[in-house]
Amino acid sequence: MKGLLKVFAGVLLAMILLIDAAPAQAFVNSASRPPGIAVASAHPLATDAGIEVLQAGGNAFDAAVAVSASLAVVEPTGSGIGGGGFWLLHQAPSAIKSTSPNKDEGRDIFLDGREVAPLAATENMYLDAQGKAVDIASRDGALAAGIPGEPAALAALASKYGKLGFARDLQPAIRYARDGFIVDAKLARAIAENANRMSPAATAIFVPNGKPLVAGDKLVQTDLSKSLQLLASRGAAGFYQGTLAKTLVAGVDAAKGIWSEADLARYSVVEREPLVTYFRDYKLITSPPPSAGGIALAETLQQLEVLGWTDTHDAASKHLVIESLRRAYHDRAQYLGDPDFVQIPLTRLASRDYAISLARTIDRKHATPSASLDAAAKPAVEGGQTTHFSIIDADGNRVAATMSINLSFGSGFMVAGTGIFLNDEMDDFAASTTASNAYGLIGSKANAVAPRKRPLSTMTPTFVEGPNGILLIGTPGGSRIATMVLLGILDFVDGADAKAIVAAPRYHHQYLPDVVQFEPGAFSETEQHDLTALGDTLAPLTSTYGNMQVVLWNPQTNNLQAASDPRAVGAGRVVLTAGH
Repeated sequence: MKGLLKVFAGVLLAMILLIDAAPAQAFVNSASRPPGIAVASAHPLATDAGIEVLQAGGNAFDAAVAVSASLAVVEPTGSGIGGGGFWLLHQAPSAIKSTSPNKDEGRDIFLDGREVAPLAATENMYLDAQGKAVDIASRDGALAAGIPGEPAALAALASKYGKLGFARDLQPAIRYARDGFIVDAKLARAIAENANRMSPAATAIFVPNGKPLVAGDKLVQTDLSKSLQLLASRGAAGFYQGTLAKTLVAGVDAAKGIWSEADLARYSVVEREPLVTYFRDYKLITSPPPSAGGIALAETLQQLEVLGWTDTHDAASKHLVIESLRRAYHDRAQYLGDPDFVQIPLTRLASRDYAISLARTIDRKHATPSASLDAAAKPAVEGGQTTHFSIIDADGNRVAATMSINLSFGSGFMVAGTGIFLNDEMDDFAASTTASNAYGLIGSKANAVAPRKRPLSTMTPTFVEGPNGILLIGTPGGSRIATMVLLGILDFVDGADAKAIVAAPRYHHQYLPDVVQFEPGAFSETEQHDLTALGDTLAPLTSTYGNMQVVLWNPQTNNLQAASDPRAVGAGRVVLTAGH
């Protein structure tokens, strides 16, 4: 408890320091009301679920439950009730009781529904006798699964912040699971690619008679609909206690996992203070640890501001972004983990003075070799099959949420009779500080496995407020999440609309490996030549990555936008209220 209090004190002090360092400009008037409702998610049916619940009288928090649960059904590659996530919430002034000190400006909350390690977990549980990480153990099967947090998070979201009730919020997801939906080409490809790592219960649903479902087939998930119905009727207890809990534990135990009924019964959601930082005239409300993404944004943006960065759309400006990211990701590897278990120097990492010290080490004419930085720890690579959505309602309540089960279909393991894919988020821990993890990268002590500990994540749901309006942004993409959100924010500050933000080509540097990955079109031929001349090692990609979902509201023009990443199959919808 003392360690936890110290971490909270550090977070508060960091926020005070950031506020003191912020420019003295007025931000967007958060008391204004949008002209309608907007939802952007990774699947059209999930977006429809959010709109349905909003039009039934629900608020953004009810819609967030509906979208989260629906994505668990229609996009099982990215999230599910066998996984977890982060939900960044903003309560508009009208949603707050008149006695609250936040009545005038609204309130921001970070709902941490991240998975936790089972009570029987040990630091060396994924190492062989020689101390080498056994990759498949933390990636495939029941042993790879942490205790899910999404069911508890959704129940808390509905009961504490919603209006309609948990049962009503879950109705679209139950309907999609019970009645089925048409498989799209993206899901069909994922099923084919992962069929051989699915457990028998999963294979029976997704690979019937040995043939993977293809685009155009109907996917019916009867067992999952029954599990969701248990949640609807009993709340969180429907998952963490009773028949379903016993079934899950027995199935995991039979498959050589280490869950217990006590693990499920003791799971709890944590409400944390969001991390607040500033860039020019913009205020960012973003993700605190156990997310590494928010502090990466804070460090990177502050370095760029110290450097006087402007987007000149050439190698010189991209070079400064790359160098700032290199240093932020170095600190991710060195210091970050579950704040309930490790002391994080958040005050220092988030401070202006620290950004100045980092910026001083950046050479505008040469790339810094990552090996020249302190390399005591190296970052692990997270699975990229995550999901994100953004929602705003007509009162100005808003949600940006990123959920995951880590790799595509999580661990691939499904307990018979439940319809629930279990996550493989245990692979997000550092398997060892001396041997490589499942992706061949060394981790840090701060992110080592420990019972009831939450693995470090880069999931970065974020709000941005400033002269160009209010941006709700986030994306899947594993360790590349923070860089995608960063580039989206820079585009927003530069005046881009929602569609341009989600469509812009992307590039990425994460300290190690010391390469700059980039999508087709992210760098011109001239920029590639110039960055190589500066000393960067470029790693062009032949495919795209990410699945960004954005809502943008400008109170000055009362313009409301929603956009889904064109790289995938999602949908952004805006429904204006009467008179708009």
